[in-house]
Amino acid sequence: MSTIVAFHAHPDDEALLTGGTLARAADDGHRVVIVVATDGVIGESEPTRLNELRASARILGVRRVEHLGYADSGHGPLLYPDPPDRPRFVRVPVEEAAERLASLLREESASVLLTYDANGGYGHRDHVRVHEVGKRAAELAGTPAVLEATMPRDALARAVRLTRLLRIPFGYDSLLYSPRSAITHRFDLRRYARRKQAALAAHESVLRGSGRSAAVFRFLVKLPAPVFGLLLGREWYIATVPDQPSVSPRE
Repeated sequence: MSTIVAFHAHPDDEALLTGGTLARAADDGHRVVIVVATDGVIGESEPTRLNELRASARILGVRRVEHLGYADSGHGPLLYPDPPDRPRFVRVPVEEAAERLASLLREESASVLLTYDANGGYGHRDHVRVHEVGKRAAELAGTPAVLEATMPRDALARAVRLTRLLRIPFGYDSLLYSPRSAITHRFDLRRYARRKQAALAAHESVLRGSGRSAAVFRFLVKLPAPVFGLLLGREWYIATVPDQPSVSPRE
């Protein structure tokens, strides 16, 4: 069996974007590992978000969870100064973060790396950097395959219209995510809807939060599982083959 490493920006991304894929891979006997670039915290580091990630991972059948050691860069026009105990992800050179991830890929003899499309999905600066770092790490480690998590723009537009009908505020840029023509893999994972929904619910601090993201999360975890499956029971990827391993400029 293979080892699949899922590289994500923040705790909760693993469930929302790839939860069904990870649960299916684990059930099929593959070793599944989650790596998050950041702990999802803007200020000084605290364990809550990472503990919630570990709870989510147990629900999905993940065998190992690692944090690369960076801080959340935030979303919006203002990039805050680094906390005293760790740098924000986007301030770390791509090569430095990629070498850290590549070391883990080599250690795990990873067959597949899950990362994000070039837009970082919805354009969050940490998600874009995950794409850049993941692509380079796969090259450095010689990982055979990369699957970039995404959504088809037209499907997402339909989901956004539904949330607006239900008075759930949700922003959407029609040029983000990926055109359907670029997508190479579409997985029907509706039978994993309950586990994916439970993994989302494990992120309790997000559910208690304010703002649009928290409102959307609360809406999703309260849905009947069959309805949740209709909305989030499919996951999409763009398959890429990394370049051959190359020497880091610092080596």
